[in-house]
Amino acid sequence: MANFKTKVCIIGGGPSGLMLSQLLDLKGIDNILLEKHTREYVLSRIRAGVLEHGFAELMREAKCGERMDREGEIHEGFFIADNGNMRRIDLSGHTGGNSVVVYGQTELTRDLYDARAAMDGTVIHEAENAALHDITSDKPVVTYSKDGEEHRIECDFIIGADGFHGVSRKSIPVDKIREYEKLYPMGWLGILSETKPVSPELIYARHERGFALCSLRSQVLSRYYIQVPLTDTVEDWTDEAFWQELHRRLPGDVAGRMETGPSIEKSIAPLRSFVAEPMRYGNLFLAGDAAHIVPPTGARGLNSAASDIYYLYHAMMDHYLKGDSSGLDKYSETALARIWKAQRFSWWMTTLLHTFPDMPEYDRRLQETELEYLFSSEAAQTSLAENYVGLPF
Repeated sequence: MANFKTKVCIIGGGPSGLMLSQLLDLKGIDNILLEKHTREYVLSRIRAGVLEHGFAELMREAKCGERMDREGEIHEGFFIADNGNMRRIDLSGHTGGNSVVVYGQTELTRDLYDARAAMDGTVIHEAENAALHDITSDKPVVTYSKDGEEHRIECDFIIGADGFHGVSRKSIPVDKIREYEKLYPMGWLGILSETKPVSPELIYARHERGFALCSLRSQVLSRYYIQVPLTDTVEDWTDEAFWQELHRRLPGDVAGRMETGPSIEKSIAPLRSFVAEPMRYGNLFLAGDAAHIVPPTGARGLNSAASDIYYLYHAMMDHYLKGDSSGLDKYSETALARIWKAQRFSWWMTTLLHTFPDMPEYDRRLQETELEYLFSSEAAQTSLAENYVGLPF
């Protein structure tokens, strides 16, 4: 068995794990990152594309923001379409000049990988059968196998950034953790197409046939979504059927100018909310989807993970560089306070814009009234805008 020692062992090579590894390395804090899949697999995942103001700043602090700043789309607002009527939320005007950056998770992850390689960071792919040991001791251990050989890592802390199905959260005794979950009765069917975006800013559409979203990854790459029943599969939807249904849910002028084309990626994502408390057990710290999930409606998923990394990064710096462990001690409480606010915002956006099965007429009228109130109240629009660009860390 090969044996290693490090200060921090990070499990999970997605954006969260890579960013924390990069930030710690920049401060001279040794770490090893384990990822069970290949680099190519990680980069093949098509996910979030809207980065909060604070997330973009964290990318720059990690010295990974050059391409994001060069190629990312700065958005100072977005549109909400309601059965044909389209109105704009002025993010910048309601938040003192803040904005979001539209930059695909795949590109962001590639930038983080390149930064780790440039610093000779230790990123181990195809690390299989990871297991956590002695979590409550001063020297927890992570074991894994690679190329038929067993490996052992002794460390000070373990960071579980390995997603909802990962080993980290499952390593906490069931009587030491509480889970909260809400499942929504719909999913998002999304396609990626090499077409010019229909709008320079995102369009969130509420329609009696179901929700729709017009998004983008660049000026030549569009990302579109429609709400579908959970029983639907990708095979149920041809490209032509998708475009037809999307057109039905958008204002006529928007649908009329939309450029369509073959999908280069197509998938269905179920909508769910999930939180695990606490986010620390012994010397194991959970981050990102390992601890919480939100519906994609408010673009909080990747951004919520980034806030976890911000808190962990600063807590680790204080611990190793100043001998102050108070940030680590308060990590779960601090992170969860922001996470629950993100949960609230995602729930609100989801319930506001989606059509629910067998939806009572009373609830439909409430949705309409909520939208009418939103666009009649500067305070309501400010609340939406400050949540969308990102609450302070």
